Amino acid sequence: MEKPMFDLHGMNALVTGASGGIGSAIARALAGQGARIAVSGSNAEKLRVFRDELDEHTPQHLQEVDHVAIACDLSDPQEVEKLVPAAIDTMGGIDILINNAGITRDNLAMRMKDEEWDAVIRVNLEAAFRLMRAATKPMMKARFGRIITITSVVGATGNPGQMNYAAAKGGLTAMSKSLGQEVASRGITVNCIAPGFIRTAMTDELPDAQKEQLNARIPMGRMGEGDDIGAAAVYLASREAGYVTGQTIHVNGGMAMLS
Repeated sequence: MEKPMFDLHGMNALVTGASGGIGSAIARALAGQGARIAVSGSNAEKLRVFRDELDEHTPQHLQEVDHVAIACDLSDPQEVEKLVPAAIDTMGGIDILINNAGITRDNLAMRMKDEEWDAVIRVNLEAAFRLMRAATKPMMKARFGRIITITSVVGATGNPGQMNYAAAKGGLTAMSKSLGQEVASRGITVNCIAPGFIRTAMTDELPDAQKEQLNARIPMGRMGEGDDIGAAAVYLASREAGYVTGQTIHVNGGMAMLS
């Protein structure tokens, strides 16, 4: 019997920022297709709660899959260097790396403090580089791997007050294209997903008037859902996407139609 499309059974995935809105949606989507997930984030208790929830959302016929939680502070380079080895030690290997975690420290350029710039670059860009570097070696040995990084529409368009964030997200895209060229011959793909406005607990708290203003900028007239990003991640993580590398899938409801 042939496997269904986008089946991830037998694959191990590390997802950073997994207890947040987009990260948790990605983890659920991958688990729903059979992948074993190592969820990572800075809050160990939230991670444990989410890992248990993830077990409950795993399809009945895949209940033998045992998901794990690994806490990591991505602002600490020493902790970052230990994350991929910890995931490999726990799961026995790593097939999929999802760089999702990110922070914001918004400010206008003339007021932006060095600490605000440094913090965003360290977590959003440098930590992703370290994780990519660590994951590449075992993936090359296995001659298979999927590295997927969550960027942002503002990495392509820019955004006032987010010079640091836009620089980091744009840098992730360029970094992914460079790595993709280095490892393509070994069966490893490196791609990005660039979300637009996605509905999260944070956006739910915005005043209705502000939500309407945001939705007016989106041709589809609404914000996206975390599941929209999860679906893109499932595709890029799958064996069916083996000829797609160095690309960015823009999931933004038409807000920015980029080629």
